[in-house]
Amino acid sequence: MDANASAPLLPEVFEAMRPYFTERFGNASSIHHGQQTRAAVEQAREHVARLLNCRPAEVVFTSGGTEADNLALFGLVQPGDHVISSVIEHHAVLNACRELERLGCTVTYVPADANGLIDPAEVRRALRPNTKLISVMMANNETGVVQPVAEVGRIARETDIFFHTDAVQAAGKLPIDVQNIGCDLLSISGHKIHAPQGTGALYIRKGTLIKPLFFGGNHERSRRAGTENVPGIVGFGKAAEIAFAGLKNGETERLRGLRDRLQRGILDQVEEVGTNGGNAPRVPTTTNIHFDHIEGEALVIALDLKGLAVSTGAACSSGAIEPSHVLTAMGLARAQARASLRFSLGKHNTAEDIDFALSIIPETVARLRELSPVYKKQRVAVSG
Repeated sequence: MDANASAPLLPEVFEAMRPYFTERFGNASSIHHGQQTRAAVEQAREHVARLLNCRPAEVVFTSGGTEADNLALFGLVQPGDHVISSVIEHHAVLNACRELERLGCTVTYVPADANGLIDPAEVRRALRPNTKLISVMMANNETGVVQPVAEVGRIARETDIFFHTDAVQAAGKLPIDVQNIGCDLLSISGHKIHAPQGTGALYIRKGTLIKPLFFGGNHERSRRAGTENVPGIVGFGKAAEIAFAGLKNGETERLRGLRDRLQRGILDQVEEVGTNGGNAPRVPTTTNIHFDHIEGEALVIALDLKGLAVSTGAACSSGAIEPSHVLTAMGLARAQARASLRFSLGKHNTAEDIDFALSIIPETVARLRELSPVYKKQRVAVSG
């Protein structure tokens, strides 16, 4: 139950990729046997474009969400420019913004409320004459909270400022329409939608001029040099096709039902717990729950030993000593933030998985609390 970190490759995706490892291995830029692979890359581009409701020519394939985020920010912003982002962004955006500051840009980080939502009015108030770019994520990777990106997009259009949204955790879980959002750039990642790791894409609205991060050949219409990862792109395209179908065939609602049953079961069976961001709109696959009086990392390890994989937050922050920057920005105390776990589901999850999780979580939490001197001290105080 850690699909937000990485979702397993779907069998259909692997089968679509298989021929491009051996039989159809040509370079997509070659004019001989590369034509088969070129056709496969362009078909994948069409599937990704359909998922985003954009033109295929506006899709640039990358090595993942992090590269797509970096291409969006460093491709547009120059020293002296002002950028608006938020305190709850993924580190792919936050650390890119910090590097931009080091290079001579200024960045304003708008706050989030107790539900993990940013206020578009704060974005408007942060505007400056030299504001070049607004970058606000579509769905948070830790809480699943969906941000008001369409409202931010309207502000960007009204003020003629570029708008980028990191939609890595929204793709395949929510309908995405770049026209309705009003963004100029949008990042997605393959392995979050059951495609292979090391694949991603950046939507770049027609007419938006981007400076490339890499220099070499004229691949991806001179926006991303380097020979295309054909098997990965083919898999990404197949996963995008499946994700698009899942938004219409009830698969998304199936996962929402599983998530809600898991969440209700935990809240009903375990004392002193709560949902982080539960009062805000969320993607249907994610819930973030705090288990007071225990260390989240200890609970992750204990559950893993019993066969249940969950996380304390972003995979890129695993092992971090500091509590989640997202949860502390929402106002959670450090101890409560450190006691929070993220449960995130994918297409591979079943009702039996929920039954299994609910059969081991209450007893595991109870055992860890009995080992906690803080919990014991509180219980003695209450009983006294």
